[in-house]
Amino acid sequence: MAPNRDLNILLVGDIIGRPGRHRIRNVIEQLKSKWPIDFVVANAENAAGGFGLTPDTARELFEAGIDVLTSGNHIYDKKEILPILEKEPRLLRPANYPPEAPGKGWGIYPTHHGHRIAVINLQGRILMPWIACPFTWIDNHLETIRQETPIIIVDFHAEATSEKNAMGWFLNERVTAVFGTHTHIPTADARVLPGEHTAYITDIGMTGPYNSVIGMDIKRSLRRLRTMFPRFLEVARGPTVFSGLLLRVDPETGRTRNLEHLMEWE
Repeated sequence: MAPNRDLNILLVGDIIGRPGRHRIRNVIEQLKSKWPIDFVVANAENAAGGFGLTPDTARELFEAGIDVLTSGNHIYDKKEILPILEKEPRLLRPANYPPEAPGKGWGIYPTHHGHRIAVINLQGRILMPWIACPFTWIDNHLETIRQETPIIIVDFHAEATSEKNAMGWFLNERVTAVFGTHTHIPTADARVLPGEHTAYITDIGMTGPYNSVIGMDIKRSLRRLRTMFPRFLEVARGPTVFSGLLLRVDPETGRTRNLEHLMEWE
């Protein structure tokens, strides 16, 4: 195991299509040249054409340096991913999906220096498909997970800011970090919650085309919203933004000592 220093953990918002995949590859390379990044978690449910994930795009993101891919309500949009969900432990779907759903919702993963990090993927219920209660699920499983490692990262994929905010308080001082995904618009509330243990942000933002409607082409999005006529959306082109949260974590206690919300425009 490495000398007893804090771990640098990078959390990345929803990666949108090819532009997002290209951007995250460059950003991870740049960040690792500045800091010793020990572990990277990224939400990838929009990484293949803006909806879903394929085996090739998942492989591309792992090769870019991402250790664990989380997801949400679009995880099953590409049928090709279903066999991979059963075989690839580094790819997660929401843990509070029905037990019969393909894939798994959490895992424990080693860093290169021998530390172990738990990553849990949950999905909200307000303005989302009505699934099992995420609060109940994590309350029932958290102590078992904590017995394996004190470092616990939670991606809460949810629509309502109130539900995300409630989850942050529910898990305060119980996990290392709670970061919100799904809405693609970053919130200005990144902080370590009282108790100086848990990092929190309501929505971490997206990594993808910035001049867009949450990553999608503006004209197509406006046409769909104004006419209600079902049309295929496309990932936008042009400049991209990277959104992430860099945590400095005590590996012995799992406490977040410090955090920085990173946003970089191309």
